[in-house]
Amino acid sequence: MAEPPKVVIRTYAPARRWLVVGVLGVSAVLGAYLLFELGRSRAGFDNLAAIRARAELREQLAQRDATIRELRRMAADYETLKAAQDRERSEVARTIGELQAEVAQQRQQLQFYQGIVVKDANKADVAIQQLRVTPSPSGADRFKLRLMLVQPARPDGTVAGTVTVSVEGQQAGAAAKLDTSALTGGKSRELPYSFRYFESMDPEIVIPAGFRPERLTVEVRSRRRGVEPVVQTIVWSVETG
Repeated sequence: MAEPPKVVIRTYAPARRWLVVGVLGVSAVLGAYLLFELGRSRAGFDNLAAIRARAELREQLAQRDATIRELRRMAADYETLKAAQDRERSEVARTIGELQAEVAQQRQQLQFYQGIVVKDANKADVAIQQLRVTPSPSGADRFKLRLMLVQPARPDGTVAGTVTVSVEGQQAGAAAKLDTSALTGGKSRELPYSFRYFESMDPEIVIPAGFRPERLTVEVRSRRRGVEPVVQTIVWSVETG
């Protein structure tokens, strides 16, 4: 009688198979990394020293960035302080110019009234009735000086003399002054006048590039001996109207 066939029962566990494959893969990667580190160590590479060096470099970069930020802040503070000082310097110069102009105007008024009530050989025979600056159509750096001269007393005859002009201001961060010759491009050292009742003068003056005008001074000198010159200073201001 024949024997019945044997039945073999095998367990099918795919999860275990994949687990074993994963463990073998991780072990292979870890082994490769250990071999890689062993090779670098035998070649003289110190991983810990490299980590410390990178940490030191990061710290140096952080200190450099902090220094740059501090320098930028200091530069901004300096620019702010410089701008404030420039504004303060301009205000002081303008105040001084206004005070000088006021004193000159009062002196002019005093001379005017003295010329009316006092008959003195040394009194001023000319007064400045108008002094202003307007743009010139010739160019952006050119201006017209509007000057009107009158006799402060009843005209007895013709008066004559010369007018000189000067402009004070700043150039290249320092105080500077332009005389009549510089303002007229070397054409005139003084401007002549001759009239009986009044005379309007409108010479063209040139302000060089880089020069910042602050005050304008006009001096009128008579040809008569012993007559004090008439001087008037105003704050530089260009009238566009």
